[in-house]
Amino acid sequence: MEISPFPVLENYSSLFSFVQDSGAAAAAAATISFSAPNKRPRCDTIDNDPSVDELLTRFFAFDTPAPPEENHLQNIYTAAHHHPSFFNQEMDDSSNLTNSRNSPQPKRPRSEETPDESTSAAAATGGGAQRRLWVKNRSKAWWEQVDSPDYPEEEFKVAFRMSRATFDLICEELEPAVTRKDTALRLAIPVRQRVAVCIWRLATGEALREVSKRFGLGISTCHKLVLEVCTAIKTVLMPKFLQWPDETRMRKIKTEFELLSGIPNLAGAMYTTHIPIIAPKTSVAAYFNKRHTDRNQKTSYSITVQGVVDPTGVLTDICIGYPGSMSDDQVLEKSALFQRANKGALRDTWLVGNSSYPLTDWVLVPYTHQNLTWTQHAYNEKIEDVQRVAKGSFARLKSRWSCLQKRTEMKLQDLPVVLGACCVLHNICEIRKDGLGDGELGFELFDDVIVPENDVRSVNALHVRDKIAHKLLHHNLAGTNSL
Repeated sequence: MEISPFPVLENYSSLFSFVQDSGAAAAAAATISFSAPNKRPRCDTIDNDPSVDELLTRFFAFDTPAPPEENHLQNIYTAAHHHPSFFNQEMDDSSNLTNSRNSPQPKRPRSEETPDESTSAAAATGGGAQRRLWVKNRSKAWWEQVDSPDYPEEEFKVAFRMSRATFDLICEELEPAVTRKDTALRLAIPVRQRVAVCIWRLATGEALREVSKRFGLGISTCHKLVLEVCTAIKTVLMPKFLQWPDETRMRKIKTEFELLSGIPNLAGAMYTTHIPIIAPKTSVAAYFNKRHTDRNQKTSYSITVQGVVDPTGVLTDICIGYPGSMSDDQVLEKSALFQRANKGALRDTWLVGNSSYPLTDWVLVPYTHQNLTWTQHAYNEKIEDVQRVAKGSFARLKSRWSCLQKRTEMKLQDLPVVLGACCVLHNICEIRKDGLGDGELGFELFDDVIVPENDVRSVNALHVRDKIAHKLLHHNLAGTNSL
């Protein structure tokens, strides 16, 4: 499978302007002179200086009688000579006074708080002491109700777009990859809740603030869980549920497609859709979708998802992440599928595409010129039957995962992993026949079909297509409903 990297255009103009501004400011600062602050006037004489007069006065008063404080000490000495107990009492009072001034005030003891739901306690490593980490109190009532066995199956399927049995299977598969250990500060989030946060976010497309309220977790925690679980889905589940068919499965696919269309050796139906995004900070023009902008009269940006599906609607190959300004044939030429096909991996095998793809040695497309013959009309009908399988699968993909229908707040570099996870979860639901309700199948795809300028890349494929069209008509394998 292929998740394409984003083309990033480095732009150093802002950095250059910042350096220029900084240099200009430094040059300007170098031309500015600062005057020294005014100093106190220096006094060269001591005439009429009051401080000198005070010093002289104290010097001549040295032999004067002691002040009352010294007389008080003399009285204390005399009393202590005749009454020793008086001396001890006086010293105790003096010592208490000195200690009260110099010694720090005792701290008020911290009141013991009882642990509640807003704190999580765990035993520390030494001494059996308890360390607690403050955590905001959030309600988990909704998730606890949904996760209970008594919760109705239909409501669970509406919330997560899959049955409880399928959800349990996904949790079991991802448990080794997403399990976290409890720490000394807090308990780890359970695996089922981790997976539920991701799937509910993809299924509803709600903002992270709403996800936080539903599951009683922080907003940043929910964002982190979505990315972690999507990465685990890509790593663990994609090799099991989204792979190119082996020989045994390929024979079955070709048989089912031939029963549907009458065309032999069909390996899959190909389709490309666009996922709306917020205008990126870099390479804005590359992601600008002119066709969607002209149709909706609103500036649109998008990335592409190209996929190949089997007769049951299960994706067998995906290519995610190329900018929305690229046409379907340009995305195909950039994909790993195109490289494998040119090396002979799809020899004697056909993929069916709509008129936005070119006719090649391994891609069958409908006739697009004017004044079609009966044979060509009959061929186009059968190609449309096969294309309807791919278009229906992508319609269910976007209906099941509402995050694909509107612009998301995720970063551009995180989108390929999230979209890949949606494709894997879609395959799991398709394989397990987890269909959507009648009210959830109303999403209609709006992907414009633009015929490429060079719509025929192989002369040999042109002759083979004519032979297939004649065979369909003359063997009564195609109708003429469009005539």
